[in-house]
Amino acid sequence: MSNLVYIGFDSREREAYDVAKFSIERRASKSPMVFPLKLNALQWLLTRPVEMRDGKMWCPISEAPMATEFAISRFCVPLLRSKGWALFVDCDVICLADINELFALADDKYAVMCVQHNYAPKETTKMDGQIQTVYPRKNWASVVLFNCAHPSNKKLTVEVLNTWPGRDLHAFKWLDDSEIGELPKEWNYLDGVYPFPNPDIKLCHLTLGGPWIKGWKGGQMDQMWLMERDEMLKGQDVRS
Repeated sequence: MSNLVYIGFDSREREAYDVAKFSIERRASKSPMVFPLKLNALQWLLTRPVEMRDGKMWCPISEAPMATEFAISRFCVPLLRSKGWALFVDCDVICLADINELFALADDKYAVMCVQHNYAPKETTKMDGQIQTVYPRKNWASVVLFNCAHPSNKKLTVEVLNTWPGRDLHAFKWLDDSEIGELPKEWNYLDGVYPFPNPDIKLCHLTLGGPWIKGWKGGQMDQMWLMERDEMLKGQDVRS
């Protein structure tokens, strides 16, 4: 069976999603099944309120801004799949290695596995002026392997999904700490946080934003992302 990958989808970042999907598929030794997590397709499951304040999304349950449309939808993954492992990634990533290598790290004793970053952002804004919120285990859930059959993930019910503050979901508060496995940081290498360049990067994460954003200020991984987009567009030109 093919490995299953969900990518966070934001209508403002369609190009980033396309590049992320392309980068995953073109390097995979065995083709994964890749799907976008779109809010309009999850309305039957994700019912928590979202407000607009000053033109930006706001979560009244969390009493905090939502930088992306997939801020919470990533936690639908264990509810969408009842067995096996499934990967969630933010859309602002480039996969530089075979994604099946990441699935090979899955250890059934854990409910989730992720890179366990330990940092506090210095920036007050990110992306297109979104507020840079600070919360425990920041960016742990931006790339996460879900063990969908693990008994403890059954605690992540529809009620929990729709009533808990986002910071508790992002910290995997429904789990015991011993049920959170650690992945090598090369599988969620943060632009602007870790040294660059690094030949060991397997999945780079442009967490502060990138060239797909109008008026983007620039970042150290921009050229890598632009090269990936160019390769994607070349393939589209050949097919057209």
